Amino acid sequence: MLNEAVTHYHELLNDHDLAQSSLKLLDEGFDRAKLIFGGRRLSPYLRPHFVTEDDFARVVRICETVWSAIEKVKDAAVADESLLDELGMTPIERELAKIDPGYRFVSPTSRLDSFLTDEAYSFVELNGESPAGIAYADAAFEIFEQLPVMQRFKERYNVRRFHGRPLMLKVLIDCYEEFLGRKPERAPHIAIVDLKGLPTQKEFELFREYFESQGYPSVIASPDELEFIDGRLRVRDFEIDIVYKRLLVNEYLPIIAEQPALLDAYRAGAVCMVNGFRSKIIHKKALFAVLTDARHKKLFTTDEQQMIAAHVPWTRGVRAGKSDYFGKEIDLLEFIGEHRDRLVLKPNDDYGGHGIYIGWNDEIGWDEAIHNALANGDYLVQERVPTARETFPALTPDDTIQFVEQLVDLDPLLFNGKVGAAFTRLSSNELANVTAGGGMVPTFIIQKR
Repeated sequence: MLNEAVTHYHELLNDHDLAQSSLKLLDEGFDRAKLIFGGRRLSPYLRPHFVTEDDFARVVRICETVWSAIEKVKDAAVADESLLDELGMTPIERELAKIDPGYRFVSPTSRLDSFLTDEAYSFVELNGESPAGIAYADAAFEIFEQLPVMQRFKERYNVRRFHGRPLMLKVLIDCYEEFLGRKPERAPHIAIVDLKGLPTQKEFELFREYFESQGYPSVIASPDELEFIDGRLRVRDFEIDIVYKRLLVNEYLPIIAEQPALLDAYRAGAVCMVNGFRSKIIHKKALFAVLTDARHKKLFTTDEQQMIAAHVPWTRGVRAGKSDYFGKEIDLLEFIGEHRDRLVLKPNDDYGGHGIYIGWNDEIGWDEAIHNALANGDYLVQERVPTARETFPALTPDDTIQFVEQLVDLDPLLFNGKVGAAFTRLSSNELANVTAGGGMVPTFIIQKR
């Protein structure tokens, strides 16, 4: 059914007038909704990503089961310092993680990056610290569902979209109520906090506009603008109750001594911050090494173990010595050297595709990559997973349509451990990453009428 749906959509684009009117509306919508990332069109495609209702129901079940296992890793890591060693937590990160955020979930908002194929569903990593794209996806949904070509497509298929911003706001309010231990007397004030001048600035504006439309006074602020005075965190005369933290720990640490107000207020329990610093525990890519290590199986239920085995790729920290590969003892470095065709090397704590070595890419000097990973001291090796590829109508600089095959990275968004939305990242290379030059499209759930 999915292939039929995609073929039908592409055939609709053979109607020149329909395609051009859709393209015009798409561009107008991008401009109006500020769907720009780093000065370029965020979604340079004329088709969204489609997932069937049955497939998405399976995705939800898998994600939420694996998430329950991830929460158990957090609980174990908080209780056992040796697990923090395995995760690669630095001393300062450990100190930050010890601060109780005032609510139960380690990452009230998170994103599981994955590939959905006919034969498999596989995760590649988790963004548990500050997942981007929620508001961008909402804006893209609103634009795509109004396209003339989508209106024609809906004549044959039922189409369901997501609403991420209401879920994000609900998470912020739920966390705040748990933090307070009661319902607030008034609408809390929200600060969206990140560094200045980032390409995600437009998304912050989309969030601020939505929060305020729902009656929640909101501001966008950078750490240097914050002050902690008389027990209150503020930016100018705006007193803050909730920090929607988009600031990454790695970006805050170099400036934390000069700009301590955020940390001071958080440590004092004067502000509810989502996600808190404790989310760093599961944001480390070594989380997958813990999940797939048989030594930790006792942490998980039988169902969780089965889901991990089926959907989380084998992952290990790069180091000299013995390890295991599905119950077989191996010399890890020897194994990495001999099996480059199915392995990836990636830093434990980076984003945007930085520092990743793809073994089956002949342009990579694999021995040098292994040497660099060892020298860095905080690298992972991960087994290749089946990747998804589809043909999309891509928009060229002169606004013609060119059908191209793209890598398709499906990104379910979890809110307090429940899948509530999703979007998709597309790329012509092995890294489906917007920062690295890819694009995103909304994910519509479809069913034939």
